[in-house]
Amino acid sequence: MDFILLGKALILGVVEGLTEFLPISSTGHLILAGHLLSFNDEKGKAFEVIIQLGAILAVCWEFRTKIASVISGLGRRPLSNRFALNIVIASIPAITLALVFGKMIKAHLFAPIPVATAFIVGGFIILWAEKLELAKQKNQKVIIRSIEHVEDLSTKDAIKVGLAQCAALIPGTSRSGATIIGGMLLGLPRQVATEFSFFLAIPVIAGATIYEIYKLRQDIGNMDWSSFGPVLAVGFVAAFISAFFCVRWLIKYVSHHNFKPFAWYRIVFGVIVLATSALGIVNWTA
Repeated sequence: MDFILLGKALILGVVEGLTEFLPISSTGHLILAGHLLSFNDEKGKAFEVIIQLGAILAVCWEFRTKIASVISGLGRRPLSNRFALNIVIASIPAITLALVFGKMIKAHLFAPIPVATAFIVGGFIILWAEKLELAKQKNQKVIIRSIEHVEDLSTKDAIKVGLAQCAALIPGTSRSGATIIGGMLLGLPRQVATEFSFFLAIPVIAGATIYEIYKLRQDIGNMDWSSFGPVLAVGFVAAFISAFFCVRWLIKYVSHHNFKPFAWYRIVFGVIVLATSALGIVNWTA
């Protein structure tokens, strides 16, 4: 058994779980981490795709009661019908653009330098969004929308958040960041935008993962599962556990804090990657 490879799987699983639902981009972190660990070959790509299901499973488990309530209420409760419809509507724009431009995006943007650039740009966008949010709180004339739960979102809200999510097709942008910050800019409360981002991740990431597995089916089928199976299991479990605790922590965090720390983290991390590349310390283009 290759313990070094298992160690890499553990690290990447934790990276996936901790970054999937924070506004810092899991895809970007996996690209950078995979590059540093030299685990970015065809086997590494398949690994990164499959362990995303572990993170999604963590969300499903955390919100299992609400998910079960929505499913059982379909066709009988208007709120359940509207919520399910909103998830479908919000998923369509990103899925459509991914099918059309996905190959081109992967060919040109799935690399450390474009990811680092997106980190920095996304960080400044978050700072700008938080500045607007603070201005709204200080301006007493601003009308506060009476939205307390994700079920209160309108179809129009879902369409807008779905369009905002399209920005996440650029690796390093962050799907959760695009939906949460996009929702806040559209006037949604921070907690509602964050929770809607969790639910929206389920069909979007699960669908994308299944599609990627289908495209990689030949490579996956040719792998030596006696050695790759344990590696995949370690990454999957690590992603599930780390994502589970991260989601619980984030729900509490957004009740009393803003996203500025994540913005500065993105900017500093992005600058470090660009600086180490420019100085020749790390060959990020290899």
